[in-house]
Amino acid sequence: MKAEKPHLTHDHVRTLLREMIRIRRFEDKCAELYTQEKIRGFLHLYDGEEAIATGVIPLLGPDDRVVGTYREHGHALVRGVPMNDVMAEMYGKATGASGGRGGSMHIFDAERNFYGGNAIVGGGLPLAAGLALRDRMTGAHNVTACFFGEGAVAEGEFHESMNLAELWSLPVLFVCENNGYAMGSALDRTEAETDIHRKAASYGVETEQVDGMDVVAVEAAARRAIAAIRETGKPYFLECLTYRFRAHSMFDAQLYRDKEEVERWRAKGPILRFQSWLSEAGLIHSDEVAKIEADVDAEIAAAVEFAETSAWEPLETLTRHVMADLRPEPPVAPEPGAETVEMTYREAVKQAIREAMTRDERVFLMGEDVGAYGGCYAVSKGLMEEFGEDRIRDTPLSESGFTGAGIGAAAAGLRPIVEVMTVNFSLLALDQIMNTAATLRHMSGGQFGAPVVIRLATGAGKQLAAQHSHSLEGWYAHIPGLRVLAPATLEDARGMLWTALEDPDPVLIFENVMLYNMTGQIAANAGPVEIDKAAIRRPGSDITLITYGGSLFKTLEAAEELAGQGIEAEVIDLRTLRPLDDATIMGSLARTRRAVIVDEGWRSGSLSAEIAARIGEQAFWHLDAPVGRVCSAEVPIPYPKHLEDASLPEVPAIVAAAKAALGKG
Repeated sequence: MKAEKPHLTHDHVRTLLREMIRIRRFEDKCAELYTQEKIRGFLHLYDGEEAIATGVIPLLGPDDRVVGTYREHGHALVRGVPMNDVMAEMYGKATGASGGRGGSMHIFDAERNFYGGNAIVGGGLPLAAGLALRDRMTGAHNVTACFFGEGAVAEGEFHESMNLAELWSLPVLFVCENNGYAMGSALDRTEAETDIHRKAASYGVETEQVDGMDVVAVEAAARRAIAAIRETGKPYFLECLTYRFRAHSMFDAQLYRDKEEVERWRAKGPILRFQSWLSEAGLIHSDEVAKIEADVDAEIAAAVEFAETSAWEPLETLTRHVMADLRPEPPVAPEPGAETVEMTYREAVKQAIREAMTRDERVFLMGEDVGAYGGCYAVSKGLMEEFGEDRIRDTPLSESGFTGAGIGAAAAGLRPIVEVMTVNFSLLALDQIMNTAATLRHMSGGQFGAPVVIRLATGAGKQLAAQHSHSLEGWYAHIPGLRVLAPATLEDARGMLWTALEDPDPVLIFENVMLYNMTGQIAANAGPVEIDKAAIRRPGSDITLITYGGSLFKTLEAAEELAGQGIEAEVIDLRTLRPLDDATIMGSLARTRRAVIVDEGWRSGSLSAEIAARIGEQAFWHLDAPVGRVCSAEVPIPYPKHLEDASLPEVPAIVAAAKAALGKG
């Protein structure tokens, strides 16, 4: 491998110095504006680390990507994000880089492939792996540069991302800005191994440690790293030893280090060091430096003026960019043909995956044991042989890492289906689902979306005890930015995935484990279904029973039993838990005037509580009785079958609740 050497021409050294001065003076102004309360929230400054962004980012091409941290102002400026846009974002103005939605920690610029800052320590690492996965799978020769501090190496996402990057040969340049302190904790107080690059090397990643206060050394190392990635397609880890002169954030009193330590480091700061060397070598003169500083000051003044005079986003658009403004038209489902086939719910899901992958080469399935093993519930059995290991992609047991990678791949244009083996495992990926997938569109002001589909097995009934018997779909239905589906029928199991993969936003599909073996007839030509509306599965006039997923068939059975007693119950299958179809619910209540909600979630803070509240808000004057609820008992689901059954909503409890609402209990 032959890496390009740095060319220290007069123009080049002026550019390096100018970029570092530009970052430093911009942030000095931001600190001043913060004390004036023009900039609010957290403000993390890059003072002392300027050589890293300056030495690395200009070497990237326009199609390469950059993932930053919450200290990303310098990265954004060097990447070419206009200073006006950055400053307006700091103010929270509508003209900001992210439309004012992100603020200091969340600067995005789609035009420049700048995938934003990330307020979650280590949170950008899986995203970067996913962006690079897109390039690996499509054959694009791009590099994704991911910046993070040394504090991130203690996070599981760091280790999960290193493993994935090396395992899958992902073209990521990992840049650790090791400034010696994770917030206020010195490195040697929090890490058993303080040579950070050794941690990456333990995964087989090629690594290098460099003086991060020397812009020439950083640039030379970055040239070697990027050349290696472009040649091999494999990841490279660059540890830059640096030091932040200012506090962790403007809230930080800096009681954890003394002034003498800071001053020692300031004496070898990147700007002072480089400028002194240039002057001594006769490569730059004082009047040139003065010109650079004057030009930068003028640019900053103009940026402040731009931010000050820019408009705030109007209140009328508060809810914009939670979900995509433009969504595809609801699919046109074919008229059911006369020919039907018998299949299980499991097979319906498998057929949906197979059809999606045949229809769209951007679609792939990833998750634990989805390939060689065939999936924990055998949903993907045989698909790896059909589509190959690249598109049926077995992952390590690292939910946060591979879910985040799926989100990144989706943000870069692929259509991944991420399978999380069981819903309780999804809690290990909750950070990525809630803080990246659900917020990416909003934080970026609509510039980026995350059209990932995440499948999760949910529910209880198989004597799997407390840690494998959760119904957490109501938790996820609480989060803006997600679409949450609960297919119960064969048609929905097969057709919802089709529609979800065309959605521009993240979609979570909860498949109840008790349905996988359910067998039924389905039209041979069954296709996509709409995912916005509830369905009335059984009409009735006396009471409305509202449910979803695994409880649907128990509720239908209860309705049949009630019918034998002269009570006609209307059964609503919610199908979509976020957004809820209020219109169907309220329309039914206008006819029946009574409701019982059946929900496998725990009663306290459940989805049923939300539905009951909406009924109270929208249909109170229609009601002839309080809304009833049948939920799981407030206990971790027990192992013995008789106790498990007693803890879950069952037919007798549904019947009893319906009769109570009718005054016949």
